[in-house]
Amino acid sequence: MDGCLLATVLSLLPAFLGAQGSADDSWSMTVPPEVRATEGYPVVLPCSFSHPNHTPHSSLLVAWRQGTTRLFHCTTHAGQQACEASPQQDPRYRLQGNPREHDLSLRINSAALQDGGRYYCRVEVPGHKHASYEDRMGTLLRVEAPPRILSLSVQGSEDSGFRAQCEVEGSPLPDIQWVSPDHLLLEGLEVGRPPGQGSSPSQGSSPSQGSSPSRHHAVSQLPDIRPGQQYTCSATNPLGREQATLYLLPPRREACPGATGPPLLLLLSLSLGAKALLLGGVGVWAVQGRASSGPICRWR
Repeated sequence: MDGCLLATVLSLLPAFLGAQGSADDSWSMTVPPEVRATEGYPVVLPCSFSHPNHTPHSSLLVAWRQGTTRLFHCTTHAGQQACEASPQQDPRYRLQGNPREHDLSLRINSAALQDGGRYYCRVEVPGHKHASYEDRMGTLLRVEAPPRILSLSVQGSEDSGFRAQCEVEGSPLPDIQWVSPDHLLLEGLEVGRPPGQGSSPSQGSSPSQGSSPSRHHAVSQLPDIRPGQQYTCSATNPLGREQATLYLLPPRREACPGATGPPLLLLLSLSLGAKALLLGGVGVWAVQGRASSGPICRWR
């Protein structure tokens, strides 16, 4: 009898284990492999799920994370439609979908370059064993932005020589070119481009981390610039182009006794688009105004 009973139990064990496994396999979640966004605009990360044991009366816990960082979570209780988030929740994130309709889509307001990375959607049915699921592949968010010239400056001295430095930002990472006074291309030195990055970096390639700000910044230097000349930094990517021009005034022979300082610079900036042109004009006026307001005898 004991032998027969053992054989019967062993024969039923595979079926029991198969049922346990099918409980986990019964989850289904659909997310896109990649979503693209433009900096400053909202973006929605779609996510939908299904589970045969889910009923309209169940409570649901919804969570989103970027890499290993949980960004958003909310709970919809039995008999309620709204998914309640904590008061400390970042208001940039909110649930676009309705969990009662198996829609867990996340909305990110005013997407920033740092939002780029891989996102994971998760749903749980509290109080039910094996009632939770998270998509393991995630969705890669790529945030794109036109080029911006963050700074244009001159370093060095008359003794060591002057060099211009241009710092830019954008995604894909912009290409930087220098243009001489006679409109010839000059070869600059890239001193700040992330290692292994070309003009079109693979944003958010690491599934466990977000997009680092350094992935979108590049710095180029132009050595041996001469006073009395103007030099233009041009930053370009598929979304647009921005230019800024500096003019290094010739050194003045007369100077106040003991006064030292950098040469006088005039900065001119230009970018595509009417709004950018207007801002560029204001920037030119402000920089020229500041430069001319100081005592000329301070610069050599």
